[in-house]
Amino acid sequence: MLSRVANSIYWMARYLERADCVARFIDVNTHLMLDLSLDQYSAQWYPLIATSGDDEDFNKRYTHADERAVIKFMTFDEKNPNSILSSIFRARENARTVREVIPVEMWEKINELYHLTQAHSRKRSVADLQDYYKEVRQMGHLFTGLMHNTMSRDMGWQFAHLGQMLERADKTARLLDVKYFLLLPRADDVDSAYDAVQWGAVLKSVNALEMYRQQFHTINYKDVTQFLLFSKAFPRSVLFCLEDASAALDMLTYDRTVENKATAEMAILCKTIHNSDASHIISAGLHEFIDIFQANLNLVDEAIYDTYFKT
Repeated sequence: MLSRVANSIYWMARYLERADCVARFIDVNTHLMLDLSLDQYSAQWYPLIATSGDDEDFNKRYTHADERAVIKFMTFDEKNPNSILSSIFRARENARTVREVIPVEMWEKINELYHLTQAHSRKRSVADLQDYYKEVRQMGHLFTGLMHNTMSRDMGWQFAHLGQMLERADKTARLLDVKYFLLLPRADDVDSAYDAVQWGAVLKSVNALEMYRQQFHTINYKDVTQFLLFSKAFPRSVLFCLEDASAALDMLTYDRTVENKATAEMAILCKTIHNSDASHIISAGLHEFIDIFQANLNLVDEAIYDTYFKT
């Protein structure tokens, strides 16, 4: 497969997963803030920017981190490369260049999502956009279903799956960081009924509540962290995503007796996850752990580029 084609398929899947996850971020943030006072509500939009890693870009172009500004920046800002609109546009452009190697149904749904986004692009209220965010998430499920049920398990599928899993691991980790930054000004609130409701909203945002309850009887921050980081069975946990991404890399490696740069960096990243647990991470600092994880994930992405896409 040409490196150009592989790169386009990889980023098509990453950008679509990114759009899906940003919609989830906004959704969980909205639900977490339902019981706040007006002053608290206004103050809790900026952490959504901070945990996305785009605070520097936001601060250059926006004066206040209120609902209107944050919604515009994260959803429809063309200058923000991680906004939903930018992600969908770039996914569409990548898909357009490889239309001959992806199922036509995938291209049609990506194109449909692009036009849906254009139709909603003048809206600025989170209340007005709830149906749109739901559509983005549903389209994410549909795209994944099409990818799994209509693509041959050749190199194209492996690159698409690799991109999707790495993006999902990144965003699941960041979602935990959203909760870390939000809504608990007092230590007394930890493990309270109020705290359980908030963590329940986090689980709902990744469609994990029912699966979590099959394994754990109560909702608390330690068990939710354990589940979303280390579950070997739930398909949105960080560990599950990394193991799937690692398997895709193995399938793309012709000579498996030789460890290339990408598989080497992936092995290091997987080792850091396998050697950790929720109790250790929480005691050392969840936010700090996620920062290190993001940096190591970036190294994996750079290694994939150098190994497979660089010409």
